[in-house]
Amino acid sequence: MPDPVTLAVLDNRLRAIVEEMGEAMLRTSYSQILNSSRDFSIALCDADCRLVAQADHIPVHVGAMPWAARAVAEAFAGDIRDGDTFLLNDPYHGGSHLPDLTIIIPVHAEGALRFWSVVRAHQSDIGGATHGGYNPGATEIWQEGLRIPPIRLGEAGSLREDLLRMLATNTRIPRDFRGDLMAMVGAARLGEQRLRPLLARYGADALDAAVSAILDLSEAHARRILATWPDGTWLGEAMLDDDGFDRRDIAIRARVTKRGEGLTVDLSESDPQTKGFVNSSYPNMRSAVAMAFAFLLDPDLAKNDGAFRPLEVIAREGTVVWAREGAPVTMCTSHCSNEIVEAIVRALQHCCPDRAMGGWGRRFRVAITGQDARRPGRRFVWHMFHARPGGGGSSGGDGWSGAGEWHSAGGLKFGSVEMAEARFPLLFETHEFLPGSAGDGQHRGGLGGQLSLRIESEGPAAANTAGDGVRHGAAGMRGGRDGRPHHYRLRHADGTERVLRTKEVGIPVRPGDRLLVEAAGGGGWGPPEARAPEARARDAAEGYV
Repeated sequence: MPDPVTLAVLDNRLRAIVEEMGEAMLRTSYSQILNSSRDFSIALCDADCRLVAQADHIPVHVGAMPWAARAVAEAFAGDIRDGDTFLLNDPYHGGSHLPDLTIIIPVHAEGALRFWSVVRAHQSDIGGATHGGYNPGATEIWQEGLRIPPIRLGEAGSLREDLLRMLATNTRIPRDFRGDLMAMVGAARLGEQRLRPLLARYGADALDAAVSAILDLSEAHARRILATWPDGTWLGEAMLDDDGFDRRDIAIRARVTKRGEGLTVDLSESDPQTKGFVNSSYPNMRSAVAMAFAFLLDPDLAKNDGAFRPLEVIAREGTVVWAREGAPVTMCTSHCSNEIVEAIVRALQHCCPDRAMGGWGRRFRVAITGQDARRPGRRFVWHMFHARPGGGGSSGGDGWSGAGEWHSAGGLKFGSVEMAEARFPLLFETHEFLPGSAGDGQHRGGLGGQLSLRIESEGPAAANTAGDGVRHGAAGMRGGRDGRPHHYRLRHADGTERVLRTKEVGIPVRPGDRLLVEAAGGGGWGPPEARAPEARARDAAEGYV
C-alpha cells in the first residue's frame, strides 16, 4: 500500500479534479438551471464503477452515478475504447429520472480501463407531454419525456452529429439542450485529461492500489463512527402529500438496525408504488439511503464507495421506493427522495440524537413556458429556483434559511434574479425570507423564502407544478416543531386568486398575473422551551419571527 503522505496527496488530487470539472461545467453551460442554480454533479469512478471522488454538488445525484457507469459497462461489455462518449438518462438502466442526463467517458491506461469520468446535469426540457421535464399527469414513463438507455454518443474523440440533432429536436428549447450537453461532454473530457498525468506519473497499477487503499480508509473511518452508536432497531416514517391522482398520504417507512459496525436500512414496509410520478427508480433510492447515512457521519469523512460499505439496504420491488419498470418516476429525485431521508433520520434520532437534524423543507417547483416579446419567435421555459425552503435545525445550531431541500443539501443555489429578468419575461417585485416559517425548537429551523413575481410574457403562457409539502411540513426532531408547509398562489391581473396544488398541468397564466410564493420552513431540533432567551431576542430583533 502507498505511504500515508502519497495517499493523502492522491486523495486530494482526485477531489481537486472533480472540483475543476464542476467549475468548467458552471462556466460553459447555457441554461440558468445549470450556470446559475447549479443543478449538476460530478464524479470519478474506478474501473469497477466504485465511487472514488465527488464534488460538493447535489447529493441525490452522486450516490446514483456509479449505477450509470455500471449500466454502460454492462451494455457495452468488451466494446469500450478510449475516445468513447456514452450517454443515458433511463431510470431503469442506470439513470435517476429523465431530466437528468449523464455523460460517461472511459479512461484507459496500460491496456486496461482504469476510470470513468461522469457528469450528470438536469436539462431544462426533455420532451414529453409537458414543458420542463415534469408531467404530473403521467401514468407511465413514456409520457414523461425522451427515454435514453446507454448509447454511444461518440467515438474516437468525436460526437455523432446525427444523434445530437435527434436528441435536441425532441426538446422544446434545442439551443439550451445542445449547449448544456456540450458543456457536460467538455467537463467529462476535462476529467479524462486531468487523470492521464496521474496515471503516467504513478503508474496505472499503483494508482489502482492507491484508490483501493483510499476507499478502505474511508470504510474504516465510517465503521469507527458506527461502533460508537448503540445497537438497536428503530422505525421512522415520513409522508408524501399525494401522487397527484389520489388525495391520500403515501408512507415511506424505514426500519433501521444498528449492529456492531454495520447499519441495515429496510424500506420494504413502504407503501405500494403509485399511479403518479412520485415513485423512485432503484438507483435513486440507493442514493437517497446513502445520502441519509452521509448526513449522520463526520463532515471530514470522504464520501466515497468505502464510506458506504457498512450500509446494507433492503427494499421490495413494486413499492413506491422501488417501482417496477414502466412506472412514472420523474419526481423521485425530490420526492420520494426527501421522504426516504426523513424516515431514516427520524428512526436514527433515537440512536444518535446529536447527529440527527430537523427536516428540510420540501420541493415545490413551478415551470412556466410562453413567448418573450423581446425575442420574437423564441419559446422560453423558466424553472423557479427562488424562494427556497429552509433547512433543519441540529444539535449544532439553527437551520440554514433558504437552503433548499434534503436532496440538494444546499447544493442548489438561488437563481440570479437579475439573470432571470434578463433572460425571461419576469419581474421580481419581492424576494425575501418569510418570518415565522421555521419550526420552533432549542435550535429552530431555517426560514423559507417568499416572493412576488409578475409575468410579462407576450400573450398567454402556461405553468405546471411538481412538488410536495403543502399538507406535511418539514419534520421537527428531538421535540422540535415541524416547519410551516408551502403556500403558493396565482393572483390574476383582475385581482382574483387561486391556490396552486403541488401537481398540476396546464395552468393558464396571462400577462400581468403574479406568482405569490410562501416557501416551507425547516424543522426544529430539541424542545422549544430549551431555546436560549438571547436566541429568541435575536430572532425577534432580526425579524425572523
